[in-house]
Amino acid sequence: MARPAHAAPRSREERSADSRVLILDAAVDCLIEHGYAGASTLAIQAKAGVSRGRLLHHFPSRDGLLVAAAQHLAARRLRETEARVAAALTGEPEGPDRVDRCIELLWATFHEPHFWAAVELWTAARTHPPLAAALRPAERALREAIYDVADRIWGPAVRAHPRYGELRELLFTSMRGAALPYAFDARPPATDRHIALWKSIARTVLFGE
Repeated sequence: MARPAHAAPRSREERSADSRVLILDAAVDCLIEHGYAGASTLAIQAKAGVSRGRLLHHFPSRDGLLVAAAQHLAARRLRETEARVAAALTGEPEGPDRVDRCIELLWATFHEPHFWAAVELWTAARTHPPLAAALRPAERALREAIYDVADRIWGPAVRAHPRYGELRELLFTSMRGAALPYAFDARPPATDRHIALWKSIARTVLFGE
């Protein structure tokens, strides 16, 4: 979109921030489309439409760039997910039915681009210590951000339950593991047999059903 004729020229910091976002978006696209092996700095540079010097100014290392790209995508998707889930839960009173709906909505997030970008990095990091070192602190920070969003989604009554922390951890790790086969098995996630099991466990833990 064209800038208004009277708009002040952009500062160097604004131009730099714009090019950084272009690079991160391009890196995300390459990571999702081509996997870790195919997300080379040359491919990312070409997709972003920036110079080699500009890319290296922002991201001197490929691994640092890919980790930052995955975090960039995840942060954006978390904001969008929270807004979407909040809208979907509008008017839904607290109780078992709301918990069921939360589980369905949270499960859907494990089939979005940010999850598969992360999987690419996790797999590569298993045999690549420098990538693992870059990824580890970023993943810890992201995990805390995911928990913060989940806490707001569940609502205060569920969060106040003494076993909420255990349930949240169980659902998070179980959903992550159950999602992995979808990398090669094209099934509709909404019909996954684990959904009924997660709902049953949550109802038992939270409501004694």
